[in-house]
Amino acid sequence: MSANFSTRHVKGGVVVALQGEIDLQNSPELRKELLSWLAERRDVVVDLQGVAYIDSSGIASLVEAYQTARHQGGRFRLAAVSPAALRVLKLARLDEVFVIRETVEQALKGD
Repeated sequence: MSANFSTRHVKGGVVVALQGEIDLQNSPELRKELLSWLAERRDVVVDLQGVAYIDSSGIASLVEAYQTARHQGGRFRLAAVSPAALRVLKLARLDEVFVIRETVEQALKGD
C-alpha cells in the first residue's frame, strides 16, 4: 500500500492528511509537501489518523518540518495520530517533542 496525501486549506494554514504507509519510497514526497507549505509561511497540521505504518524516513520528514517551522516561528502540529504512528513516535520519544492534538480541530486552535 502506498501513501496518499491530501491537502486542505484552512484559515492561516493547511491540513495535510496522510493515508497508508509512510516509508522510504514516499517520504521524500511528504518532505517536499511539508517544506513547500512552510516556505510559504503557512501553519501546518499533519493529520495522521489514516497512517497504517511509518518508518524512520517518514519520521525524519516530520522532524525536519517541525524544526523548519520552529526556526521560522511558525506552527507545526500533529493531529489524530493513529496507534501505529504513535507507537513509533513514543519509541523515539518524539511524542514529547511534537505538539500532538487528538483532533485536527484542536490542532487548528491556537494556544
